[in-house]
Amino acid sequence: MNRYRTCIDIGMRLGVALLAGAAFHAQAQLTALVAVEPTAKKAAHSILRSAAETGLAKAAGQAVTVTTSEDLSDVMRATRSAGFDIFIGPPQVAASALQRGYELVGATQKSDKYLLVGVQQVDAVAAMKGRRLYLPQQDSVYTYMARGMLNEAGLSFQDLRSVQYEKFPQAGLTALTLGSAEATVVREDEWAEWSAAHPKTARVLATSQPVPGGFSVVVKKDLPADTRNKLAQWFGTSSANVGLPAVAVRPENTEYKRLAELGLFTPSSLPGVNRVSAKEARDLLARGATLVDTRTEKEYKAKRIRGAVFAAYVEKSLKDVAFNAAQDDFAALDKVPQLDKGKPVIFACNGAECWKSYKAAKVAAGKGFTSVYWLRGGLPEWDENGLPTEGG
Repeated sequence: MNRYRTCIDIGMRLGVALLAGAAFHAQAQLTALVAVEPTAKKAAHSILRSAAETGLAKAAGQAVTVTTSEDLSDVMRATRSAGFDIFIGPPQVAASALQRGYELVGATQKSDKYLLVGVQQVDAVAAMKGRRLYLPQQDSVYTYMARGMLNEAGLSFQDLRSVQYEKFPQAGLTALTLGSAEATVVREDEWAEWSAAHPKTARVLATSQPVPGGFSVVVKKDLPADTRNKLAQWFGTSSANVGLPAVAVRPENTEYKRLAELGLFTPSSLPGVNRVSAKEARDLLARGATLVDTRTEKEYKAKRIRGAVFAAYVEKSLKDVAFNAAQDDFAALDKVPQLDKGKPVIFACNGAECWKSYKAAKVAAGKGFTSVYWLRGGLPEWDENGLPTEGG
């Protein structure tokens, strides 16, 4: 029932926020959402909501309403709809909001790394196929880390025997000792303590890049500059009075960008296919390779790599390494007259977040093309290197 009321509350506030125009920010009531990771309940319970409302209102010079939620799926939906003026939450919440009109105030703790750890019988991430993974709820930062590290190895959650979602990541280590899971994700500091007490029970399979720690705070960019500055000052000096640690760390924006991309971007490699840079693709073209642009016809006509041929990959399957090619349509490949299965062919689209070229390269390799290349950076990387384009 509490979760139900929270969802309704978020939905109502989100609706109000969408109706309120930016021009009314000076007069309107500000809204803030405290998003709680299941792993950080203790820290969240120390935040005094009414005191936070009072403190933020004093700092901003206008009324502020603070809402809390433990449902990260609802919280992430709110970031995508810009449903609150201020988000206070785990780094993946800030990472999503930063792509949608918010700016970073900072974080409450230094950055940390996450580890994918498995039982001794699992000696690599690739060996996770058909195994059981323990994770907190689906939108937790631990799950983001797991998806990214599996993706890097060319695996998907669909490749696993099962993914068990629970509330507390530390229990994942217990699941390893009990044999109810073969792998889990933990913070580096959690692993250091646990592995010392349980030697030779599990091993590190993969380590993430640094991830902002504690709570991260973001505010809407279209709030008046004076309001944003006052809020930032409050979070840095006075928030401890309401149970929220001071925002004393400003992580690199790249840390949030990298976090937002996990599980959404294509893997860094594709088995059976050669990944190439823009300059390497240029050299291959000079030696007679064919570059296939898998984007839409409109995109192809507007701007393309010089010399690229058009063969749209019509994508309906999931953006996932375990995508179902049968759901997609790549009949266009068979209609490109100059293609020879024994000669080099390069596939490209709109950069690392575009799955069309990834899927096209994999499909082509499966059809018997013997020299398949993948320009993961696509047209954006080609452009960045100042290489020739045409169209428009």
